[in-house]
Amino acid sequence: MSKVFFDNAISLDGFFAGEKRGPQNPLGDRGTQIHLWMYKQKAFFKNLGFEGGEEYGDDSRLIDDTFARTGAYVMGKRMFDEGEVNWPEDLYKRDVFVVTREVREPWRQNGSTTFYFVNDGLESALAKAKQSAGDRDVRIQGGADIIQQFLNAGLIDEFTIHQSPVMLGSGIRLFDHIDIDRFEFTIKNVQPSALTTHITYEVKRK
Repeated sequence: MSKVFFDNAISLDGFFAGEKRGPQNPLGDRGTQIHLWMYKQKAFFKNLGFEGGEEYGDDSRLIDDTFARTGAYVMGKRMFDEGEVNWPEDLYKRDVFVVTREVREPWRQNGSTTFYFVNDGLESALAKAKQSAGDRDVRIQGGADIIQQFLNAGLIDEFTIHQSPVMLGSGIRLFDHIDIDRFEFTIKNVQPSALTTHITYEVKRK
C-alpha cells in the first residue's frame, strides 16, 4: 500500500531553513549547512542529472531509495517560487502538484517533470498526486508550512528527518504550529552517519 511521507533535513535546534529565505537565497542564511551530508553523495548529483559527489555508501543508497519510492510530489507555492528560478530542467522526473491560489496552466518541462497548480486545497492535491503515483508513494516536498498543514490534517503516514549537528539559531522551524495532541510518533529506523542522523518515524493518529 502506498504511503504519504516527507523527507527533510533540520538543524540540531530544529530549523528547516535559515533567515532571509527567498528565490535568491532559497535555503536561507547558513541553510546549506544542514545539507552538507547530502552534497557529499554521488547519488544526490546523479538524481539531479550531474556528475559530482565524493562517496557512494549507506547515505547514497538512502537517497536513491527515496527517489525510487516516490511516484509524485506535492509542494507549497512558496517553495515553488523559490525553486522555479534555481532548479535544473526535469529535476523531479515525476508529476509535481503545487498547492496555490494562483491559476496557471501546467508547466511541462523537457523530460518527465510536469508541475500542476492545484487551487482547491490539500486533499485535492493529494488525490491527484496519488493517482499519478500509482503504486509508489507520494512525497510532500515542502516547504515547512505545507508539511505542517499535511501533518495537522492527518494526511502523513511517515517521515524521515536528517538531523545535522549544526545550529542555525533562527529561521523557519519544521515542527512549529503542530497540534501535538493529535499524534503519536514511533521510531521506525535510525541510521547514523558522519554528518547527520537519519531517523524515520511512523505517524499514528490518536
